[in-house]
Amino acid sequence: MGAGLYLHVPFCRRKCPYCNFYSVPAQPELLTAYTAAVCRNLRHYGNAAQPERVDTVYFGGGTPSLLLPAQITQILETAAEQFALSADAEITLEANPATVTPEQLRELRHAGINRLSLGVQSLSDAQLKRLGRLHTAQEAVETVYAAAEAGFRNLSCDLMLALPEQTADELEQTISRLVQLPITHVSAYLLKVEQGTPFAVQHVAECCPDDDTAADLYLQAVEQLGAAGFLQYEISNFAKAGFESRHNCKYWHCEPYLGIGPSAHSCWNGKRFFVPSAVSDFLEQPVQPVETEDETPCTPEEKLLLGMRLTEGVPASWLAEKQAAAERYCKLGFLQKVGERIAFTPKGFLVSNTILAELI
Repeated sequence: MGAGLYLHVPFCRRKCPYCNFYSVPAQPELLTAYTAAVCRNLRHYGNAAQPERVDTVYFGGGTPSLLLPAQITQILETAAEQFALSADAEITLEANPATVTPEQLRELRHAGINRLSLGVQSLSDAQLKRLGRLHTAQEAVETVYAAAEAGFRNLSCDLMLALPEQTADELEQTISRLVQLPITHVSAYLLKVEQGTPFAVQHVAECCPDDDTAADLYLQAVEQLGAAGFLQYEISNFAKAGFESRHNCKYWHCEPYLGIGPSAHSCWNGKRFFVPSAVSDFLEQPVQPVETEDETPCTPEEKLLLGMRLTEGVPASWLAEKQAAAERYCKLGFLQKVGERIAFTPKGFLVSNTILAELI
């Protein structure tokens, strides 16, 4: 079992009105300074007598595809020098379809990226306009095909559910078109209007489907994706066999990962810590500033919470003290037992927080 490396790239060409992730406007000089800061931190954390073996790397954001392929190469070469980077490491880059050309995709593949996560969100032009995305549906489709032609065999697309004025027919059309593309993974998320975002200020939630309709859309996505061979393995993630996100599974299995970059979180050397959301501090300081989040990570309660996000669930013995409640939820169709394990059903995932509050 290896560790994961997460790199938060806090730059965007334009921030989407629903997004509450930390990012700032991209500028060439900031991308150059960011690359140097990441490499500096990789050398700091990798300077150990017995460095962790790393078998997944994830460039998240923000919009990581704004980095030049040469900058990504520099970062990956430094990671390989400082850590025991596996030859078969899964190396993921999130990309906005509006920020990559066919030539850039070929260069990214040559740089070592072997898994691409594309922020498609919808294949409805009306919805993409509402979401403030910079690409059209056709441009997203063309980007997927260009990525496949560039040599990417592990392609993921993001899909947003319960969008303003979204209907079952519209979602069905988007998914039908999406699963025909040469992709292996789909991350499908219910839109949540976060405080402080333009969507919140504009009261967009009033135009979104109500809770019951949102639940129906989620269950529709689960069924339609499953019928197309994308099996649900986590609350919001679906994959063809063998293409589950190895990096994200580390979070849910409580395995070690190191986060570098403003707002990045870590579970490293037995501690949880995070980097404050400030680009200037990250760029200027010799080592990224961190704040301790948890001195004792991966407690039994945390393992249960994270493990229950997965369709494989957890050992039923973990819920022995709550057996009566667990059996009640099984009878209601929210939980299911598979051998010696217990897990949520798709319907149960929709109310998982309420159920877990009782089971813990």
